[in-house]
Amino acid sequence: FGILEKTGVITAGIGRLIDKLGGRGPLLVIVLMTVLAIGGSTLGMGEEFIPLVPVFLLVSKRLGYDRIFGMAIVLLGAEVGFAASTTNPFTVYVAQGIAELPLGSGMPLRIVFLFCALTVAIAYILRYGARIKADPTASLMADDPFDLGEGVDDTGEFTGRHRAILLICTVLFVFILVAVQRFGWWMADMGGGFLLMGIVAVLISRMGLDEATEAFVKGMRDMVVAALVVGFARGISVVLADAQVMDTIVHGAATLLGQVPRYVAAIGMLSFESTLNLLIPSGSGQAAVTMPLMAPLSDILGITRQTAVLAFTCGDGFSNTIIPTSGILMAMLSLAKIPYTTWLRFMLPQVVILMTLSAVFLVIAVTIGYS
Repeated sequence: FGILEKTGVITAGIGRLIDKLGGRGPLLVIVLMTVLAIGGSTLGMGEEFIPLVPVFLLVSKRLGYDRIFGMAIVLLGAEVGFAASTTNPFTVYVAQGIAELPLGSGMPLRIVFLFCALTVAIAYILRYGARIKADPTASLMADDPFDLGEGVDDTGEFTGRHRAILLICTVLFVFILVAVQRFGWWMADMGGGFLLMGIVAVLISRMGLDEATEAFVKGMRDMVVAALVVGFARGISVVLADAQVMDTIVHGAATLLGQVPRYVAAIGMLSFESTLNLLIPSGSGQAAVTMPLMAPLSDILGITRQTAVLAFTCGDGFSNTIIPTSGILMAMLSLAKIPYTTWLRFMLPQVVILMTLSAVFLVIAVTIGYS
């Protein structure tokens, strides 16, 4: 992405897109967040969006907003989709497999929930953006000059070479996403795919080797802090798991939930999964730890196992937008240069709204015997 930035394709492409949309900035936000949410809901995408943060910051600046607005588009869009999971293989499929449910079952309610959660998220972001438009001092980072670096703010002409780079790199990016799902690709493999995108961009733009190397190193430098943050966040969960602290917490929560009415228990599962996500930010890891207890507990309480899975996906997903142990969140904040406390001030009200929406759907699930 450092190389792509150097070719000018990112700035020129965004400039062309915004020029075509004119003053319809909110429409662009809706389209972008919908695409990101679908990626998170269906493919469980999250880490793949980390390198895109600078792109969304540029979109936000072009539209006249702040860093928080740009960060919110990419993170909130992806995490809402991740939480309101439809076919996410890392959460809902893992949880349904452990709960001995057919993979992909319970889809209608999940689709409705995804639509409602995404609508709430988009409305929240657009409302914040409207306040900034009306009064720039209303921004939570009003004193930030929002400088994206030398040359980044300059939108050049969108040329035929830019079009070719964008087309081929988009095809490669889609292939990477497919390979993650079909061929078992992960970080090293995705890194190779992104490296190929950079090489293709260099060849098409006819960039000199020294210039391309300098751009590549700059891109790596921007990601070093983010990579370290991901490692430290992962280390916390490893220590707690190896010390068997997790087992004690999960057993105690299951014992408590077994003594309350089923409606309260369903919401209690949501609260517990959200809290536990602070210690186990991995969706599949949290499913492996909690679902073996939550599934049979739901049978005892008269709650369907599908409802327990819904409580897990909501609790695991929405809290990812604020927990400091989330590698994705901390990496994105590092790239966006947004203080964690500032982001927390922005996101806490939205998390409360989304969790309340989750509780409403869980009550509905219990009432209808969701299966």
